[in-house]
Amino acid sequence: MGEKTPLFEEHKKLGAQIVDFAGWEMPVYYSTPLKEHELVRSEAGIFDVSHMGEIFVEGKQALELVQLLVTRDVSRMEPGQMSLGIMCNEQGGILDDLTVYRFSDEKYMIVVNAGTRKKDLSWIKKHAAEFGCSVRDESDSLAKIDLQGPKTKDILAELTDFDLSKIGFYRFAEFSVTGVACIVSRSGYTGEDGFELYFEGERAPKLWNKLLEAGAQPCGLGARDTLRLECCMPLYGHELTENHSPLQAGYEWNINFEKENFIGMNVLLEQKNKGLAEKLVAFEMVERGIAREGYKILHEEKEIGVVTSGSFSPTLKKNIGMGYVKQEFAGIGQKIGIDVRGKAVGAVTVKKPFYKRNY
Repeated sequence: MGEKTPLFEEHKKLGAQIVDFAGWEMPVYYSTPLKEHELVRSEAGIFDVSHMGEIFVEGKQALELVQLLVTRDVSRMEPGQMSLGIMCNEQGGILDDLTVYRFSDEKYMIVVNAGTRKKDLSWIKKHAAEFGCSVRDESDSLAKIDLQGPKTKDILAELTDFDLSKIGFYRFAEFSVTGVACIVSRSGYTGEDGFELYFEGERAPKLWNKLLEAGAQPCGLGARDTLRLECCMPLYGHELTENHSPLQAGYEWNINFEKENFIGMNVLLEQKNKGLAEKLVAFEMVERGIAREGYKILHEEKEIGVVTSGSFSPTLKKNIGMGYVKQEFAGIGQKIGIDVRGKAVGAVTVKKPFYKRNY
């Protein structure tokens, strides 16, 4: 039996199909992944993502510590701003993709993936010692609900007196939602406008049910995966691993080489100057077949890479995927094949993302 979020019993009441995800018992769908996917694109869905980790870093040198840990320049962030960051090892491999919340120069919240939480915490603590910073893992006491879709602002507005127009894209604020004190940010792993709510875990059933009453509908990890794939948002353990660098994964925009230093910087600089051996691409199937994780990517019957994610796209009504290929085959419009049960099925590389993000 895996770990359970504070909303596990609510998922059971709603008849959710439960699966193991990174050691947690999580809802994969309530109705069908297809219906829930379409719901988020047209209305408003809520996801229980309380399995993710929240690590607080505080101290006079907190900024310097976070600067060392992540590839982007967090000194440019303002209090109340959040941003995606990549945390690398010394070899330039991706330890995790995470979200950094800046409360002040001396206080940050780092939101990490469930499967990498213990590894990340150990890594952050290891480097925090030289900066005299405190590191607190609040993951077990906090719950997280993501509210996603074009109608989310109207639904959340019914449950708070706070003016939501004051929260810009990739910004956050602290206020009460239906009497529950929350940290509320505005971004969207689904490609739609949406909000992320962090709050005390014991208040989770109350807030979850209030959101349902206000018109949001529950969605599982199945829809979350196809939604993020349409937007070409990578998933740790699939597109992002310690065997790949942020440059290979298409995160050039998230790396600031003008910073004084960050872990893995020298290796990434060398990669940038010498060129990459392989790169992450997006592709559409042009023949009948679905690409699955681990399938070989071919060119004239020779293996040139591997699929990291693949699925039917409910929005585009076509089969899509992402995968790593040798650099010489990474251009847009490259004809490739996907080895589907021993047969090369035609595909072509396309520009990212498949679905234009509706923020």
